[in-house]
Amino acid sequence: MPSMHLSQTRSWFLQSPPVEWAISQVRELLIGVLSQGPIPKHVAFVMDGNRRFARHHGIETIEGHSIGFEALVRILEVCYKTGVRVVTIYAFSIENFKRSKYEVDALMDMFKVKLAQLSQHSDLLQRYGARIRVLGQRELVKPDVLEAIDRAVELTKDNGDAILNICFSYTSQDEMTSAIRDTVVEYSKPLPSNLPRPFSQSHITHTIRSRHLPPPSSSQPSAALEQPPPRPLSPFLEDPTASSDTEDSLASTSASASASTTLHPSPAPSTTTSIDSPHPSSSDFRAPSVPSSKPFPTYLSSSAASPSSTTPTTYPDPESITAHTLTAHMHTAGMPPLDLLVRTSGVERLSDFMLWQCHERTEITFLKALWPEFDLWNFLPVLVEWQWRRRRREREIGGGEQREGKGE
Repeated sequence: MPSMHLSQTRSWFLQSPPVEWAISQVRELLIGVLSQGPIPKHVAFVMDGNRRFARHHGIETIEGHSIGFEALVRILEVCYKTGVRVVTIYAFSIENFKRSKYEVDALMDMFKVKLAQLSQHSDLLQRYGARIRVLGQRELVKPDVLEAIDRAVELTKDNGDAILNICFSYTSQDEMTSAIRDTVVEYSKPLPSNLPRPFSQSHITHTIRSRHLPPPSSSQPSAALEQPPPRPLSPFLEDPTASSDTEDSLASTSASASASTTLHPSPAPSTTTSIDSPHPSSSDFRAPSVPSSKPFPTYLSSSAASPSSTTPTTYPDPESITAHTLTAHMHTAGMPPLDLLVRTSGVERLSDFMLWQCHERTEITFLKALWPEFDLWNFLPVLVEWQWRRRRREREIGGGEQREGKGE
């Protein structure tokens, strides 16, 4: 209780008009100075410590979360005013559903109220042109909460200067699993047949016809007549002069094809994707051995082409899947890379948050302050240190380029 009285006295003193005016002037000055230097484009917060704050001050847990929302509003204004474009907050983890039903229901109700306040009754997002995006697994959220989420997203959809990502019913593992699943679905769809393919039959035929072979020499008519008729060209051969070793050409062309992979679907394809059956790679599709007694074009027509069509079904090449492919299927696709991640309450772990987005240049900072206590004075040293590290890295890169230019 003494700590509670001390906190109330401190709050009363800071809210007195003269002190409040002086603090606001200093605050604006510091934000203006910070905005003159490099600013992180994407900042993420793990808002930890609301329950401990409530226990320390002898108040209800839900009230601690409510005070934490007020801290969020303060930090959002600091971020957007200094020039941060994207702010991502960890509001509710999928693991939080394991808490007591009373606390989960209370958090859901509070989230609806605070989200409505932020999107409808506060001018913060409108002032800085920020729109709300809620990232997470919607299937786990109650319908009334989903309605509040959709309403907030709809009200701010026209704001295009900044973004507030609210990770609600979210874990990073679930996000990555969803991205992998979407990638598998995308690469399981056949490519449109009208796309140009370098090894298609029509392309090869057009290439052959466009190359006028010189007529046989008149001085050797008998030799021309004695030549056996040319063997039919393989659909995999683009140069008509390379139609001699069929088996070798098949092996070489199947190894060099990288733009797409031709798959032959099984007679009874499955309608579901098994976790135990990974997505096939291009190394699994080897050219079949060609029997010597059977002409190569006839073998292809019977094994690769259906009776109704001579065009095989073509799928995207699994070998073309990269980290950028998965990034394009993440919840944060199209956003700037994560520059700074801050976690309060002194706990030094990420708790399954933004694991994919953290890269080699992401600065991760752990602070001892509880989230309801977090304000500009806690955030200011973090931003200053981030600017100092960024400037040092730029000097190191610039010095290295100068040494390379001098040939050192």
